[in-house]
Amino acid sequence: MTKLSFADAGTGGDRPLAAIPSPEISSFSLGPLTIHFYALCILAGVVAAVWWSERRWAAMGGEKGTIMDLAVPAVILGLIGGRIYHVVSDYQLYFEEGDEPIRALFIWEGGLGIWGAIPLGALGVWWVARKRGLSLSKLSFAIAPTIPLAQAFGRWGNYFNQELFGAPTNVPWALEVSLDARGFPRPGMVQIPGENDYYAYYHPTFLYESLWCLALAILLAWLGHRYADRLGGGRLFALYVIGYCVGRTWIEYLRVDPANEILGFRLNNFTALIVLLLALAYFVWAGFRQDRFSTRVVPISSEPGTQVIDTDPASADSPSRPGDPGESDDGSEPGGSGPQREH
Repeated sequence: MTKLSFADAGTGGDRPLAAIPSPEISSFSLGPLTIHFYALCILAGVVAAVWWSERRWAAMGGEKGTIMDLAVPAVILGLIGGRIYHVVSDYQLYFEEGDEPIRALFIWEGGLGIWGAIPLGALGVWWVARKRGLSLSKLSFAIAPTIPLAQAFGRWGNYFNQELFGAPTNVPWALEVSLDARGFPRPGMVQIPGENDYYAYYHPTFLYESLWCLALAILLAWLGHRYADRLGGGRLFALYVIGYCVGRTWIEYLRVDPANEILGFRLNNFTALIVLLLALAYFVWAGFRQDRFSTRVVPISSEPGTQVIDTDPASADSPSRPGDPGESDDGSEPGGSGPQREH
């Protein structure tokens, strides 16, 4: 495979002084099972995020194990949402003539859209928070920096799959991309003009996004520590969304994999812009309601053995929730010393 002739791609005409080598394998067998590195990267991100979130939640006075409880539905729904977004936004990969629609289910081959993963994952968190009577505001504060950390791990799955890379380049950190196992070019590989061969070195957008997410995680953790009193009510989480959208926008411009476009711009860039504006609007709106969000970090029913879904609002030994009979219109409980903040 040709690894020179970069001039026509605007790379200066020289082979990179150094490069990130293409991975030799993307999976391995363990008995009858095939373990894909793509899945391991996602799993590593989930483990790191849950571990850090548990520590942050405990430091806020929350019970140990709470994050693990909500991680199960959040991760399952997040994977489903991420896959749905990918399949819908890149439908031509699965449903055009000659395609194999069944491959839409082959998540190990890559293809998860963060724009679908976060909303459905958040739905899982909301479900657990509602069942246990916990503050979604506090949960989002604990989780916000850990999500970009998970993404920083997960993006390495694109490296092992040799996918979603950028344009040809000869920078010293270029990514070497090889033909697939059948000898065919991978989606996005650029053919050398006048030759039956393809450029081998591309911008490692997986690395750019991984580093961006890692820096964002560190920044959010610092901001949460420094300005905790101003970033409640989901505002820290909104900053995560804003920061990710900014980074994803410029990284998306570097990518050369096939993508649907609107007015000449990649679909993901339009999505990022819309999500950024919504997050910014929420950040401003929540700033005027800091005293209206719940601060509960222990379950309404906190007896030993309490599970995720066994809180019974009607039980005699459980305090009433906002909106239950016996609670005043202003949110205060009978005999209570003040208003019960809304969830």
